[in-house]
Amino acid sequence: MKIFLTILLKELVSFFRSFGLVILVIYFFTAEVYVAANGMEIEAKNVAVGVVDKSAGGMSKKILSNLHSPEFQTPKFYKSQKELSDAIYNKDIMVGMIFDEQFEKNYYKNLNPTINILIDSTTASQSLMAIGYIQNILMKFNNLKLPVALKMHKLFNQNADTGLFMGVSELLSVITLLTTILTAIAFVKEKESGTWDIMLLMPVNPKIIILAKSLSQIIIIMLGVTISVGLILFQSLDVPINGNLLNFFILTFFYVATTAGIGLFIAAVSKNIMQISQLSIVIMMPIIFLSGAWTPIYAMHPLLQYISAITPLSYYIEGCESIFFRGTEFIDLLPYFGGVLILGVILYWYGFRKIGKLF
Repeated sequence: MKIFLTILLKELVSFFRSFGLVILVIYFFTAEVYVAANGMEIEAKNVAVGVVDKSAGGMSKKILSNLHSPEFQTPKFYKSQKELSDAIYNKDIMVGMIFDEQFEKNYYKNLNPTINILIDSTTASQSLMAIGYIQNILMKFNNLKLPVALKMHKLFNQNADTGLFMGVSELLSVITLLTTILTAIAFVKEKESGTWDIMLLMPVNPKIIILAKSLSQIIIIMLGVTISVGLILFQSLDVPINGNLLNFFILTFFYVATTAGIGLFIAAVSKNIMQISQLSIVIMMPIIFLSGAWTPIYAMHPLLQYISAITPLSYYIEGCESIFFRGTEFIDLLPYFGGVLILGVILYWYGFRKIGKLF
């Protein structure tokens, strides 16, 4: 135990002496998470709209008066459809609305008035959201009487704030990548500095060395998670925690140990830091893509949905979202704990065994 603690302390001291690495880790757990939550807009905001109004009536002006900030800029008027199309082509505007000469007359006579809409769909998500907003606005002026009244109740994220989801999702992705890379670096830097052979000659059980080095990186990641949750998620982003925070940290510890196993495998087959970065991207990016971090699993191809069942990140994401947003009790979190633990034991055992062959 004394040797184990000595190696563990040595690794922690070595990390905190690496000023650049400390700054990089702090950046990822703070600024990276904050920027991902507030810097990337999925919703339609500040959309530039152009209009060709040939109707010269009051109804078109009433419709356009509903296009206001923060979703839309003040509409710009053009004389012809060609000018409007050129403005979209030059990215001066995103949405173009064309009211024909008969629009006002057809509206009051219930003759199915038509508004032609041109939209730049290169920004796919925002253009889709903008179309949805415009359709909702036009429904207010629709004389059609529907026999059904629709009432929506938004659950878990009542304001539909994408920043809350993006902040949590980015934190989970940061944990995944940093744990893998830091664990691998803890071993490969011995190879680059020429101290690997000295480590082999030490009268210490190799299992103790592997456990101490990997545990030191797990502790570093857990410290980073604590800082990120306290300062960024709770303080800056005001992310709700409807469940038990202790459940989140326990699940995170198990998941970090799981990804540390992947880091051990990468360390076993890498000779330098460059190979670590390359292998980490090759191995971890598919795991992130298949986990539901960016795209819901149910929206994937059926084959990919089956493959996602063997990625520990998918269970971790579902568990964390259930804790933060749904307030799920521990008994209902057991499937996520079970998925992370089972895959974690397999991955850590394999990585431990793989790097153990080098001793």
